[in-house]
Amino acid sequence: MKPTNLNLAGKTILLTGGTGSFGHAFVERVSQEWPDATIRVYSRDELKQSEMRARFGERNVRYLIGDVRDRPRMSRAAQGCDVIVHAAAMKQVPACEYNPFEAVRTNVLGAQHVVDSAIDARVPKVVALSTDKAVNPANLYGATKLCAEKIFVQGNAYAAQSETRFACVRYGNVVGSRGSVVPLFREQIATSGRLTITDDRMTRFWITLPQAVDLVLFALENMEGGETYIPKIPSMRVADLAEAMAPGLPRDIIGIRPGEKLHEQMLTADESRHSIDAGSVYVVHPEHAWWTDAAPKNDGATLPEGFEYSSHTNDWWISAEELRALLQFAPEAHTRKAA
Repeated sequence: MKPTNLNLAGKTILLTGGTGSFGHAFVERVSQEWPDATIRVYSRDELKQSEMRARFGERNVRYLIGDVRDRPRMSRAAQGCDVIVHAAAMKQVPACEYNPFEAVRTNVLGAQHVVDSAIDARVPKVVALSTDKAVNPANLYGATKLCAEKIFVQGNAYAAQSETRFACVRYGNVVGSRGSVVPLFREQIATSGRLTITDDRMTRFWITLPQAVDLVLFALENMEGGETYIPKIPSMRVADLAEAMAPGLPRDIIGIRPGEKLHEQMLTADESRHSIDAGSVYVVHPEHAWWTDAAPKNDGATLPEGFEYSSHTNDWWISAEELRALLQFAPEAHTRKAA
């Protein structure tokens, strides 16, 4: 899913939520490959911005304090941009459940503000980051991200005949990102000498930060408007991750938490009817492309009737040995094999 012909040289890119794990990886990649591109990092946290400034400097990175909830500030940040990557979100499931309308304001209204600002500023390409939790959501976080996906796809209709186009990427848990189980396990190994696992049967999709950046760049290269790009990535068992990180360490099974799923799903049978297999990714085409009379780009194979892409039925699994390599953030550290 790596882009092959994308050229961001001389472009101005707005990155919302830019001080997060994805933001650091994205800024590093773009700065290396297109050193004359300008990246506007847009986020609320001045401390994280100062830390990012110490790492990347100010030659081609701008640091804008702002919130996606703030429509006028979003509009100002979007002016003169060629690309917007929307990564800002409330992502912690318990925080979203306890503060539901705050999650709505950031994840839903914030998405609408990004769409409106992009249209007004005539930004050509806008990509939003979504999550497997938006598929058949079991918690408020997933529900708000589902709404955000719908808002972005429909944004193409509001853009009408302008040059602005919107697309989404949807992927699973990011290895080692803030809030993932990897830092939690590392802390438990260091402090208590025991690991807590919700359920031995639990499976998850896993992706590295470099692969997540690849997916966003791939979407920017190939999007026509309204697509959702889903990467073909491996599944892992949480119990195997525990074994990879701490072989033989005692484990406590604590049960599935509220709003948590035993397995994750990234493509439903209903969505697969208007999706294609494009090699390294599945592409969900919009069901109602009111903004165009043209047929969607069909450079892939149609999916079998009833096809679903779920973490427990995936045909690509990571062993404990491969997980150890994956934890080093090597994008190609695992090999495809049948479950």
